[in-house]
Amino acid sequence: MKKILIISGKGGTGKTTLSSSLIELLNAKAFADCDVDAPNLHLVSHYNDSDKLEQDFQGMDIFSIDNTLCKSCGKCYDVCKFSAIEKDDNKFKINPLLCEGCGVCEFICKYNAIKPNKNIVGKTQIYKSEKVFSTAQLNMGSGNSGKLVSQVKKNLDDNTNNHKFAIIDGSPGIGCPVIASLSAIDLAIIVTEPSLSGLSDLKRIVTTAKIFKTKISIVINKANLNKSVRNMIKNYLRLENLELIGEIDYDENVSKLINKNQSLANSNTVAATQIKKIANKLIYKLDSL
Repeated sequence: MKKILIISGKGGTGKTTLSSSLIELLNAKAFADCDVDAPNLHLVSHYNDSDKLEQDFQGMDIFSIDNTLCKSCGKCYDVCKFSAIEKDDNKFKINPLLCEGCGVCEFICKYNAIKPNKNIVGKTQIYKSEKVFSTAQLNMGSGNSGKLVSQVKKNLDDNTNNHKFAIIDGSPGIGCPVIASLSAIDLAIIVTEPSLSGLSDLKRIVTTAKIFKTKISIVINKANLNKSVRNMIKNYLRLENLELIGEIDYDENVSKLINKNQSLANSNTVAATQIKKIANKLIYKLDSL
């Protein structure tokens, strides 16, 4: 199964709008939302809760100190690089919000006073009927977002059978969720916008994607808002020998359709016409991936 990942170096570029439109236009039978910090692809997927299989996701263990065994030697306090161990009247405790689960404190404690505890950091969801949709929600303030993204992708693989391709909505930025999203991907479509910050973040995410030796195509969204920066982006793409697979003009009708939870893909908007051209190019690219 070929995997097409839609990502962006920053939030607000229209990544999820493009993802949902391509899912509809290409009639994708398998798709996923890897933006586990703020997933929203389910809002337009029109699945019923009766189709959903939800499971807790366990991240790295969080450690705690048993004060009946602790001798207050302070060695765990000294070695913790995350300032997760707090001292109060010569007694020590671990702040679970700061603990990264590395286990160094447990290793250094010769009194066996530090123990690991299971840590549920979020939930995974699989919606499965004639189509398969994999997503997840990270608990507020939790870490391990990269591991949760990997589980979303694994759930998609485990529940698909003889599907030709999958569309994956990735996370914005270049952090752990994006890095986990980029592994084992056949094509990364990077959505950018004609602003100086958009160009800067495009360069960062291209550098990250190249580390994975992933094929890259670029979409410029809201392309008509700043022609000078749009031309700067095109010059950068030529220098880097990157494909511009499409441009989408700013269209005020898009936000109106989204707010009404109506389909953009099948609308009579300028943006829809341009996205359809991108979808048609993708159909031809699938065989060469």
